Amino acid sequence: MKMHKSRKDPDLFYYYNSKNVKMWCYRHRYYDALRNRKEKSKQGFETENSAYRALLQVKQDILNGDIKMVDSSNLTVSQWIDTWYELNENSWKVSTQVQRMKAIRLQIKPLLGKYKLAELDKATYIRVYINPLLKRYKPRTVGLLHRTFKIAVNAAVDNELIIRNRFNNIKIDQGEEAADNFLTPEELNTLLSAAEDEKDKDITNYTLILLLAYTGIRKGESLGLRWSDFDPDNSTISINRTRDQKGVRSPKTKRSKRTIYITDSLSHQLILYKLWCKKLKMSFGKKFSDEEYIFLSRVTGEGVSENKSRYALDLLLKKTGIKKITVHGLRHTHASILVSEGVPVTTIAKRLGNTPDMIFNVYGHSYQSMEMQTVNVFDQSLGALRGSSGGGF
Repeated sequence: MKMHKSRKDPDLFYYYNSKNVKMWCYRHRYYDALRNRKEKSKQGFETENSAYRALLQVKQDILNGDIKMVDSSNLTVSQWIDTWYELNENSWKVSTQVQRMKAIRLQIKPLLGKYKLAELDKATYIRVYINPLLKRYKPRTVGLLHRTFKIAVNAAVDNELIIRNRFNNIKIDQGEEAADNFLTPEELNTLLSAAEDEKDKDITNYTLILLLAYTGIRKGESLGLRWSDFDPDNSTISINRTRDQKGVRSPKTKRSKRTIYITDSLSHQLILYKLWCKKLKMSFGKKFSDEEYIFLSRVTGEGVSENKSRYALDLLLKKTGIKKITVHGLRHTHASILVSEGVPVTTIAKRLGNTPDMIFNVYGHSYQSMEMQTVNVFDQSLGALRGSSGGGF
């Protein structure tokens, strides 16, 4: 491909592509911070002015000392995401390593890997990444994949590879998912009544479902509870860890480590269940300790597996004929009831170990419904006053 110099700048050229269309490019040589000779080039511009503007930007970046940004301008998403993972994996929990590597391998690289990190714009990102993901996964999962990519891009900003993160203000609406995955207060009452009827057969099932419904804590958080986290005198439980098949670790976020109040009825049930656990440990010839996990398997005398709550909930849903929800749906149920009762969003966020923004994002539909109800109440109140005063003030 033959290059022809432009009269506007010695680093500016034009050429003819395979379709014999005149195109423009630039080639600019410079020295990096170590005084190594380098060249920055780019082609494919349709006009001389567009190529010239891009060239001037490169020259300006070099004059401003932003050589690192110029050097990384051809860095692809795939190249950076690999570097980011390699630099940070040892500082992450095992569960985070697994989640992020899976996201990189199955979603980020296949959909975004070929794009240059510095040139990927918000519209393209939504079109080629967010929208296809929403067709394949639930909004909650897409939100997690989006947050993973944002964290990687923020790291690129911190390393001065790009100027800013263009993807911070993209929100994934999770309201519809939460709206489908929760029970009404009447349905929850039916579910808990059925669980209570079966508590003589499996007291662990009843106590676990009761605790999940009355606290809104995450499944992993419930499995990580020890008796030392339960304070019967003050009716509180403290979330200090999470547990699943990958092991025991600190809670999901800094906000997730919290102490919350529980009802007297739940506190009383936990006291009764503790007596059962002591007898269970004795039947295995083992001593009971407050450092035991709260929820024990009657088969092994050790902490239950993460499938226990799923199994317990499915049995109750089948018995009552209530629509199917996930264990996480009990968390949504707890939050939705608090929202409907007008509990402040900051209080709900603190109880669930979330941020207020996340509560608004997930339960925004409930708040919108409450706002409409408030407007109607206001209108009715004024209407009654106007009627009693003959229509005037």
